[in-house]
Amino acid sequence: MAEEDIADPTEQSAWRPLRLLQAAMDDDIGRLYTERGIDGLKPSYVMELLRLHARGPMTITELAASVDRTHSALSQKVAAMRKAGLVTTATGDDARSKKVTLTPKAAAIVDRLAAEWRATEAAIAELEAEIPYALGKVVLDLEKALRRKSFHDRIAEKLAEDDAWTRAAT
Repeated sequence: MAEEDIADPTEQSAWRPLRLLQAAMDDDIGRLYTERGIDGLKPSYVMELLRLHARGPMTITELAASVDRTHSALSQKVAAMRKAGLVTTATGDDARSKKVTLTPKAAAIVDRLAAEWRATEAAIAELEAEIPYALGKVVLDLEKALRRKSFHDRIAEKLAEDDAWTRAAT
């Protein structure tokens, strides 16, 4: 067996540092919630809670569309937020849909969540001003490059050159 066959490809990752950075930043936001006595709240819930506060009850499909997520992903998140006591669900206008509503617990903290959102955006702007190439610009540039050639196509091209991918399974 060649050494490259037993090497661990996960030892190298261009994206892992970004994921770890985002997780650390989310942990810092979560710590602020804990310091304020806000239990059961994850930073990943805040956009949906603020959206429900601003627009009122929505079906999972409507909420998913409003935050640019899949129905499946939002359905799982809504279940977690329901378990945390932040939203309730009820049958929607048709039996196949569920209407999502903030609980009194969530309604009591939305002003704080909006303040945290504004403070987070301001802190990110401050961070971007300290670095030579803003993350927002990186994202826009990556999106532009991906419109020229999708991530799928880029990976597929690399896989077509890799014998481990192209050889028939035995």
